[in-house]
Amino acid sequence: MRSAPGLDPKTAAALTRRITLLSVATAGVLVVIKTAVWLISGSVALLASAADSGLDLIASLVTFYAVRYAQAPPDAEHRFGHGKAEAFASLVQAGLVFASAALIGQEAITHILHPTPVANEGWAVAVMAISTALTVLLILAQGRVLKQTSSVAVSGDRAHYLTDVASNLIALAGIGAAAWLGWHSLDAIAGLMVAALLLWAAIGVFREASGQLMDHELPEADRARIIELVSADPRLSDVHQLRTRTSGPFIHMQMHVDIDPALTLEAAHHLIVEAEGRILAEFPHADILIHADPRGRAEPHGGAFAEPAQ
Repeated sequence: MRSAPGLDPKTAAALTRRITLLSVATAGVLVVIKTAVWLISGSVALLASAADSGLDLIASLVTFYAVRYAQAPPDAEHRFGHGKAEAFASLVQAGLVFASAALIGQEAITHILHPTPVANEGWAVAVMAISTALTVLLILAQGRVLKQTSSVAVSGDRAHYLTDVASNLIALAGIGAAAWLGWHSLDAIAGLMVAALLLWAAIGVFREASGQLMDHELPEADRARIIELVSADPRLSDVHQLRTRTSGPFIHMQMHVDIDPALTLEAAHHLIVEAEGRILAEFPHADILIHADPRGRAEPHGGAFAEPAQ
């Protein structure tokens, strides 16, 4: 994911900070109301949802601080910036979700074997309905921010909350069936289904975060667009050795490009700066390194990832 064209980094950073604060506030409210009603209802499905919201709160707090650290400028110890703090935050989220799913699954299996009735079912249904509504509003807000930013941490947070909507609906159905139809084991079955959804969500978050930590390349469409932008000036040709990776809200890219060897160093530099400007217009968070090769005269470069001989 990359930033929308024209969105400056400061604006994107402000949007990311605000949405993570909203996520923390929403999770805090949900923990309080779900825990209070679980204490008077004894619903396993509600307990599962309350535990999930508790981990949401922890994960949202981790994200809240991670996105701020990720946006800090490069320093002497981190020349490529601190963007991967977002990916580490997503890994923490995935680990917490795995733990939540295991605990919820254990509790649900116990209550399937030994079902118990749900008390104060009206309150339990009401709190799940409120929880679903608040979560949907948060997801919509996160979706708007993600259209303008490239935060993997917010993306992971949103993926988790999307699963929360499904888990809330499952819990709501389980509580209603247990309370009004007398099928007490359905409440625990709903809790088990929530645990399965949490595991699925955790796998998705882990994949996205690990892809960034392992320096996965940008999608082919983005790579092709970068080459197109550089080659828009016919004096620049044969873009090769293109390497890209993401680091939180930032994109690092490096490449080689052929230039007429008769050009002066100053003229070649001017062409490179113009190419960087075209890239930044569409990838405003990019850190760009373009190496100019004399067309037809360049020797293969050495190094750990040397290009093959022409």
